[in-house]
Amino acid sequence: MSQPASHPPSAAPGRPQIRLSAQVLTCLGFCVIAAPIIWLQADPRAALSGTMPLSSQVLVGQGLALVAALLSYLLFRLTAHSTSTARTVDSYARLDLRGLNPLWISIAAAIGEEMLFRAALQPFLGVWIVSLLFLVTHMPIYRFRKLDGATLAQAAGIFGCSVALGLVFNYVGLVAAILVHLWIDVVGLVMVRSAIEKRNR
Repeated sequence: MSQPASHPPSAAPGRPQIRLSAQVLTCLGFCVIAAPIIWLQADPRAALSGTMPLSSQVLVGQGLALVAALLSYLLFRLTAHSTSTARTVDSYARLDLRGLNPLWISIAAAIGEEMLFRAALQPFLGVWIVSLLFLVTHMPIYRFRKLDGATLAQAAGIFGCSVALGLVFNYVGLVAAILVHLWIDVVGLVMVRSAIEKRNR
């Protein structure tokens, strides 16, 4: 059964949809905020160049990204019937996930968030504090309503992902962190879209 044009398959009924343009503009804003913070660092180029040459970052980053994407897929499948996963699907159902939008959203988020949280803030604040900030900035999309097991599982997942990305940034570089972030998000959003489509049948 086809959906009305004003309500794409991924939209959550009765809730405003977050358009692709809003996602891209938000992540562009992150880059604008990140730029002067990176400039204030003792060695701004170090935050952007990483500890490995660019070619190595791409190779290592892509390898880590494949592992991260596989883990993301398996965790989603293993917890498909859990309350925390159901809430995550509901939260991300607000995004416009039609067509290639999961890819564009993931590219924007990976670049914008890694520029701000890893390249700009992590050299000043460290992995743990930045990961707490990363969690706080993701709370509006997850719409945490009460402190229960499902909320703690979601929060632990976000925090753990940020710590992992922070370590990739520290030991490999920014490009590798962007690649890992990109593929975690692509897999996650495609899985969310699939879950929404099944639920709407």
